[in-house]
Order: sequence, then C-alpha cells, then structure tokens
Amino acid sequence: MNPITIRRSSASDAPELRRLAELDSARPLAGRALIAEHGGHPVAAVSLDDRRSIADPFLPTANVVEMLLKLAS
Repeated sequence: MNPITIRRSSASDAPELRRLAELDSARPLAGRALIAEHGGHPVAAVSLDDRRSIADPFLPTANVVEMLLKLAS
C-alpha cells in the first residue's frame, strides 16, 4: 500500500474517524490523533493521548499502525 500520507487530525476528521472505528469494531478515538491516509482516505489512526489505534481491517495496515505508534511516542 503506497503512498501513505501521515498528518494530525482536525475537527473535520471526526466523521471519517468514526467510520474507521466502526470498520474496526472499536470505539472512536477522542482528542488528538495521527491519521494515515491512502488515496485521500484514512486507513489507520492513533490517539496522541492514549496511543489507542484504529485501522481498516480490510487493508494491510499492521505496518502503518506500527509506524503511527512510533511517531506518536
């Protein structure tokens, strides 16, 4: 999966992060987060507050989540 764009979340990302959390069967992230995007769509995100992650389970995102966790440290 290339290329990946990583950026900080903003308030306008809330709907996409909720959708991503639903795909992952997880609670939505609260507060600040790092988002990994592929093709302009979030595929993974990590909370900067508690390091909890969410990711699209239908894509190979394990390495992306690992990278986000390292960046969030």
